[in-house]
Amino acid sequence: MKITHPGDVPTKRPPEEYFTGTVWMDPMIQAPAPARLQVAKVSFEPGARTAWHTHPLGQTLYVLSGCGLIQRDGESIQTIRPGDVIWIPPGEKHWHGASPANGMVHLAMQELQDGSAAEWLEKVTDEEYAGRTA
Repeated sequence: MKITHPGDVPTKRPPEEYFTGTVWMDPMIQAPAPARLQVAKVSFEPGARTAWHTHPLGQTLYVLSGCGLIQRDGESIQTIRPGDVIWIPPGEKHWHGASPANGMVHLAMQELQDGSAAEWLEKVTDEEYAGRTA
């Protein structure tokens, strides 16, 4: 058994090549093998967002606070709010982040496959974020 107390794991900035804007990440669960679960609390300032990406085994998001946006490739942007649970199937290209005027915090839950939880792709352009096609 391992107990991790608040403050034991420092808040960090995720790699800039995977995000636009100011994002903070609090790693919460890094389950040791053979378990594969990884959970982080991710805080997005207004306008901040992920790059396009996929997950080999899917991802579940649970919105804790604020107002966010999410989009899967080829579909319209959707608004997400506190209490929303979003399941993203394996291999589905998508992005998520805060709305232009509000921050957003969510839990991101995914499993590792061969040591990886995500395949990161190109950044979301300002035009895509605004809901316009490039």
